[in-house]
Amino acid sequence: MSPDASPERAESRPCSTKPDARTYFAAERTLLAWIRTGLALMGFGFVVARFGLFLRELAALPGHPPANSSFVSLWLGTLLVLCGVVVTLGASFRHYGSIRRLDRGEALHFSALSLGLMTGLFLAFIGMLMAAYLWLGLSQHQFDITNRFQP
Repeated sequence: MSPDASPERAESRPCSTKPDARTYFAAERTLLAWIRTGLALMGFGFVVARFGLFLRELAALPGHPPANSSFVSLWLGTLLVLCGVVVTLGASFRHYGSIRRLDRGEALHFSALSLGLMTGLFLAFIGMLMAAYLWLGLSQHQFDITNRFQP
């Protein structure tokens, strides 16, 4: 294999022709998908953050056990909202860089540590935290379902 045929050199060489419009449309669709992902994360984070408030209001009703602090749901919800902001900003910067490279006729670079992988790992971590929070919260309150619905 000649030195010019290595993958590193192939990525740094300019393309012979400008990409057609379908490449730009694909980049635009990818950006829009990431924006939807960011908005979903922000919306879900808002719901998680407000879930603690809902539990406090529910606990204020007569016959319900007192509510624990909603600090964890506020913290996790805020993390999810911030994750949505980071995903949206990261996708926007990535899209801008991709379009600039396409305009210059250069090949696009894709790394193993992508925005999708980082988002997935972060969401898995947040999911584990939420599962632990729910598990610990349920084990502390040993609810008896049969007595909850009787006046």
